[in-house]
Amino acid sequence: MDEFFSIFLDTFGGPIDRREVPTSSIEHYKGKLPNQLLEYWAEHGWCGYGGGIFWIVNPQEYEGVVASWIEGTRFEEVDTYHLIARSAFGDLYLWGEKTGFSLKITSVLSRVVVKNLEIINDDMDRELQAFLLSRNVDSNDYGDLFIPTKKKLGTLRHDEMYGFVPALMLGGPDTLDHLEKVKAVEHLTLLSQIAELQPYSFSDF
Repeated sequence: MDEFFSIFLDTFGGPIDRREVPTSSIEHYKGKLPNQLLEYWAEHGWCGYGGGIFWIVNPQEYEGVVASWIEGTRFEEVDTYHLIARSAFGDLYLWGEKTGFSLKITSVLSRVVVKNLEIINDDMDRELQAFLLSRNVDSNDYGDLFIPTKKKLGTLRHDEMYGFVPALMLGGPDTLDHLEKVKAVEHLTLLSQIAELQPYSFSDF
């Protein structure tokens, strides 16, 4: 195990609900995602970390989700994006084939943080390592709700997330009582259809 992934594990803790990554998936993403990520897939699989607060995922399972969020936005013209990771509450980490880690979508609020839209000419593997090192547990939580939600609803499986019902964008409250364990792909697709994706503004903080 290399030092970068070791530091990542020190931050989040060991994996849960690990799935082996087939060789066909690794071949499919060669030249699209960093070789370093594909090596991590081969060694560690797709799984959750931090008790399920952060997930390294199979991008193919989320192709429809990415299309639903990106379609009709300016980002569609810039790059081809793949979802490489997500949080328990639906923060989406998108990797651009040319721009690296460039978009983070907070799906519950339909907000996007634009990390980078410039073409990266240097090492994509280094960019991937920087991405992992900059992740932390707190930024993947939502209002410190992860631990009480996990206690109430149980640990997530790889295809699940904690979702607010009704959705926050439909006026639902952001409280523990309104969180449910939902299927990630279906719920993320639903959220993408409620409101137009907007950049964060200073008034959001």
